[in-house]
Amino acid sequence: MSVETFSTASRVAEQGEGVTLDELGLAARNHGMPLEALRYDLTPTGLHYILVHYDIPAADASTWRLELGGCVEQPLSIGLTELRAMSRQTVRVTLECAGNGRARQDPRPISQPWLVEAVGTAEWTGVPLAALLDLAGVRPDGVNVVFTGADHGFERGVEQDYQRGLSLTEAAEAGAIVAWEMNGEPLPPQHGYPLRLVVPGWYGMASVKWLRSIEVIDHEFTGYQNAVAYRLRRTAEEPGVPVTRIEPRALLIPPGHPDFMSRARFVKPGPVELRGRAWSGWAPVDRVEISTDGGTNWHQAQLDPAPEVDADGNEFAWRGFSYEWTATPGEYELTARAHDKSGRLQPLQAAWNRGGFANNSAHRIPVVVLD
Repeated sequence: MSVETFSTASRVAEQGEGVTLDELGLAARNHGMPLEALRYDLTPTGLHYILVHYDIPAADASTWRLELGGCVEQPLSIGLTELRAMSRQTVRVTLECAGNGRARQDPRPISQPWLVEAVGTAEWTGVPLAALLDLAGVRPDGVNVVFTGADHGFERGVEQDYQRGLSLTEAAEAGAIVAWEMNGEPLPPQHGYPLRLVVPGWYGMASVKWLRSIEVIDHEFTGYQNAVAYRLRRTAEEPGVPVTRIEPRALLIPPGHPDFMSRARFVKPGPVELRGRAWSGWAPVDRVEISTDGGTNWHQAQLDPAPEVDADGNEFAWRGFSYEWTATPGEYELTARAHDKSGRLQPLQAAWNRGGFANNSAHRIPVVVLD
């Protein structure tokens, strides 16, 4: 059977088409963070979302080498022992999959069927990418930095290593690190053991796992994951624009108790504290609004103290919020939306695109308040 038989083109679901077996297979391999885990400032490692493009590669930390070459004065080949001896940094970062919310688009792009749970916040420990580039000495002709992981597979008929590229400016401004620890422990296999890139503020596709090489090149990187896969486009023919930083999003911790199958929420009447988390990769969140009537009337939530910021004032982690709601018997649609300091607002309905990327539509939770 030829390679072309398998997923050679992206596809949008037909009207009324249910989730396919291929999508179900992806959903079984990958998992989102249960929304009740929003209660934790730091997502427990086992609850953090996971997306693995191909297979989790076999890896041995004792023999792993990171190669750094290309347009540099001094190519490097570094083992984990040498990396750990360098100046280390721990950063708390909220990561979100670019396809988070895809399953709620209409028509639905055929891919990993995320609802809104593809997110998590962890503390990553490693060496700043800038320190490694300084050690190698980037030449004046350097333009892009290409990161290659050990995971290998086929996508739309194209055989490839998983690779992503950033411009030198993007890599410097994002505060990226090459990490070997997650939440104070060695990286789990599914999160990139023994070494991965973490790019704060960017959707998760930029944070290459199982990192084995960094190459500085003298031109714009046109590899598959940059030029084809992660693009915002409305038609298959248009080139689209690249998916980059995380759009503002607020998620509510579902109140009350759920029905097992439908996850419908049931709440007792009286005072109810609505809590959640909000984040943006563009600028710190400065306002969260809550509606209890599906978006007709809005109320400002109380923001928790801001998370730590870097030297440039960037917040890399989500921020908590709360709102006191007096629940009376009836049916409600709780809705949350975030604003950030760049002026971006989480929309009630995000614009449709073929990949289902950056779908940060306002979070809605139907609730029945019991009599």
